[in-house]
Amino acid sequence: MSARPLFRLALLSAALLASTLASAQTTYRWVDQDTGKTVFSDLPPPRGAKQVVKQTGAAPAEDQQLPYATRQAAEKFPVILYTTANCVEACQQARSLLNGRGVPFAEKMLKSDEELAELAKILGSEAGVPSLSVGQQSIRGLSDDAWNNLLDLAGYPKSAAYGARPSGAFAK
Repeated sequence: MSARPLFRLALLSAALLASTLASAQTTYRWVDQDTGKTVFSDLPPPRGAKQVVKQTGAAPAEDQQLPYATRQAAEKFPVILYTTANCVEACQQARSLLNGRGVPFAEKMLKSDEELAELAKILGSEAGVPSLSVGQQSIRGLSDDAWNNLLDLAGYPKSAAYGARPSGAFAK
């Protein structure tokens, strides 16, 4: 193979790579004042535009793989699992229950008495782990029936979608 076809192949590869990178740029969405129509553009909106939304890059791949119902439930009713370092078996059962249903959740490990007192305020009673918060509702202690009922009411699926990844990264 001579140098000319290799050069063309390298040039084509570079062009394809550049076009891929260009598609991950900033996009804007706003409502046009004159027509009332929603506008999508890669150019910034004019001054005075209403309801401007700026999105940079592509949506996270993890969010794109979640089923629509799960994304909707997670947006409306985010789930937080409260644990402590010495909670082992019960907290693992709690994680398994949430992951078995495919529920995306944040895990907050409580490390101080102040954090436990804050959890007690959220629960409206004595703090205990594992505890679950789904939107504005909270439950102290692991109770499969109560947790499943709360997740059902929030619209989470009864079982994880095929290929769902476990959740539970520690929340800040």
